Amino acid sequence: MSTADASPDGPEPARQGPAARPAAPHPSDGPPDDLSVDPATGPGLLDVLGVAGVVLDAAGRIALWSPQAEELFGYTASDALGRFAAQLLVDEQNLPLVLGLFEEVMTGTGSWAGAFPVRHKDGSTRLAEFRNMRLEDSEGRRYALGIISDQATVRRVERDLALSMRLVAQSPIGLAVLDTELRYVLVNPALERINGLPAAEHLGRRVHEALPHVDTESIEAAMYEVLSTGRPQLNRFTTGRTPADPDQDHAWSLSLYRLDDPAGRALGIAASIVDVTEQHKTSRAVALARQRLALIADASVRIGTTLDLWVTARELGDIAVPQLADLATVDVLDAVLTGDHQPGAPTDETVRFRALAVKAARPTPATLAVDPVGSIARYDTTRVVTQCVRAARPVLVAEVEEGDLPSVARDADAAALLAAAGLHSYLAVPLIARGEVIGALGLQRTDNPLPFDQDDVLLASELAARAAVCIDNARWYQQQRRAALTLQRHLLPHHPTPTPGLEIAYRYQPAEAAGEVGGDWFDVIPLPEDKTALVVGDVMGSGINAAATMGQLRTAARTLAELDLDPATVLTRLDHTATGLGHTMATCVIAVYDPHRGRCRIATAGHLPPVRTSPGRPPELLDLPTGAPLGVGGVPFEATALDLDVGDQLVLYTDGLVETRDQDIDIRLQALTELLHDPSRPLEETCDLLLAELRQPDGRDDVALLVARTRPVAEAPQS
Repeated sequence: MSTADASPDGPEPARQGPAARPAAPHPSDGPPDDLSVDPATGPGLLDVLGVAGVVLDAAGRIALWSPQAEELFGYTASDALGRFAAQLLVDEQNLPLVLGLFEEVMTGTGSWAGAFPVRHKDGSTRLAEFRNMRLEDSEGRRYALGIISDQATVRRVERDLALSMRLVAQSPIGLAVLDTELRYVLVNPALERINGLPAAEHLGRRVHEALPHVDTESIEAAMYEVLSTGRPQLNRFTTGRTPADPDQDHAWSLSLYRLDDPAGRALGIAASIVDVTEQHKTSRAVALARQRLALIADASVRIGTTLDLWVTARELGDIAVPQLADLATVDVLDAVLTGDHQPGAPTDETVRFRALAVKAARPTPATLAVDPVGSIARYDTTRVVTQCVRAARPVLVAEVEEGDLPSVARDADAAALLAAAGLHSYLAVPLIARGEVIGALGLQRTDNPLPFDQDDVLLASELAARAAVCIDNARWYQQQRRAALTLQRHLLPHHPTPTPGLEIAYRYQPAEAAGEVGGDWFDVIPLPEDKTALVVGDVMGSGINAAATMGQLRTAARTLAELDLDPATVLTRLDHTATGLGHTMATCVIAVYDPHRGRCRIATAGHLPPVRTSPGRPPELLDLPTGAPLGVGGVPFEATALDLDVGDQLVLYTDGLVETRDQDIDIRLQALTELLHDPSRPLEETCDLLLAELRQPDGRDDVALLVARTRPVAEAPQS
């Protein structure tokens, strides 16, 4: 009996070959209305076996002869009918045995089965499998029915069947056969072990009924597609849990094939299932390792892009969220920022932290529970973050219970917010730079269902170690910058002495956080006979050394100018001073204005040219001998005389005002002169305008700006 014949719903309607085959019925469609058998159905198992039918009368003559008998023995019906079967089909030496068997069937047990040699019409002898039985009609006449197949064909089918059953029973791969309603009709022992269910609990049930905790919706959808199209689906990956291991997720590779009978009718689905949990774990571990390495590599590029302490802390938070945590906080010991930090980890009972950054994957109450950026908080030893920095090692609270929240949150209200946000795992990692603990990275998981594990601790520690050095560099830079800026401002004139015949305005802007405080300076020096020296200079380099060198050169310039020396002579002696300082170079411009003569003498040492403006005339860059920077040594300087009328302006500046990385200096100098088209504009407004229009947003260099406008001596302000 075929599998289709064994269906609980009876035989299916026959189909006219594969091309006419409709889609497999869905269980909800109900049983088919037409249960008739189509005589045009293609070959079945009996046809494969080549079963022939022969009927003998009581005397042993052939009474009925099937076409299959003709195919098997070579005799047509006209050749065989009415003849004694023994004489036609059996060799003479086998006649006694055949007659005895025939007598036994007709008078004895009524049946016989076995293999027997039969003579073919072509003279050859073949072994055939016989199933003989006695028949009786209504009048009591007896007949012998022989059902015959070629023995080689029968043995081949038997071997194939035995091999198939052996493979199914002993295969280490889970195997299943499901009917067209996707109900199990066969499972092998391997699948029983994989699913943790005996065969009896599979048979007659659908996949979702037997295994409710796997992705049965997609599995059954794939099975219906295979039934409909006939195209196999190989190595489908799926995960879930089975009664074999209900507490752990497993992974399986599933392959699906449609089973067809020889006529092309769909009998059901064959499925092979391989447990690939270990391979899945290994591949996941490899993928996770690659992801962690990529994250560390990304951190090397994205953390420390500037020397701004707050930006660096935010960059650490951006790396940690969401790849590692749902919320990250970066806190630095306040003593580190104020300079009161002692070597080693903090030993005080309470520790002061300054919050530098908070990063969350999405809006969450947890952001309200952490310390606001910029705020200072003091925590005692009951807090996880304090324990972290005091011990200089990570502290992991893998499963946060209600009793753990007070040790994580800053107060009771914050604990309630963390509970509402779903905090279930917490990790604090120290920020250690050059052997010193400078702060802590706090990581929370609220949306990610997995708790932090030791691999996460290692990854977070690596990120913290890389970020800590960048944060410490930014901290040191800011301290150095503040010191240099303090020195710079201290050395510059705060309120230049009012001078006769000149109206003065000035600005000094240090480099922004991304740059370095340099050695730019300006000075306004009163001289005898109401003369005034205007000085602007720029020491090459940055930091405290540049600021200190600037202070030395400014003091020397002031001293020399007060001797009422010519500007070229002042630069010559400044050059000698700079050479004596060693590896020092600076540019400088000096203008000495005599208000009584309306005369100005100017000399430059490698400095950008001043701009002169006059009412009714376009602004102009002064064409002066450039000279070499101070510190080159032995280069002569030359002063140029310039007549100034009342209302004329001189604009002296350092290169930080006009130089950029993406524009030619001539274009920038032209922009400077165009901004000075109105010489009547108040000088303070002129300074603000030039800085607003020309100063670059990143402010990578200092700017010193000095604007002087001539006025009648009588209008000079009194000191």
